[in-house]
Amino acid sequence: MDDKQATGKLGEKLAAEYLQQKGYEIIASNYRHRRGEIDLIAQHEGVLIFVEVKTRKGGPAWGYPEEAVDAKKARLIVATANAYIFETDWHGEIRFDIVSVQLGITTLISHFEDAFY
Repeated sequence: MDDKQATGKLGEKLAAEYLQQKGYEIIASNYRHRRGEIDLIAQHEGVLIFVEVKTRKGGPAWGYPEEAVDAKKARLIVATANAYIFETDWHGEIRFDIVSVQLGITTLISHFEDAFY
């Protein structure tokens, strides 16, 4: 596993722990369908939540992690979420969130609810 992959895995672990502390139930991680992947799938207060986790080391010199979710990435996440919804026969409310993790002397985690659709 290279450094970038290790950073991403650490970010996903920290994001999952952060969401669990907020009362979210993590029901899947790294769900894959065709070319798409969803980092975390959670449930909270009856809502199925698809979470994209973006992690960066150091300060925002290369931009904030959440800025890496562009329209193309959002469309791919939505398409992958649709496959999950179909597979699990989900009929309830859904939401797409981003969790931004900035690793440094102090780790900063930001949660953007209903970030795109």
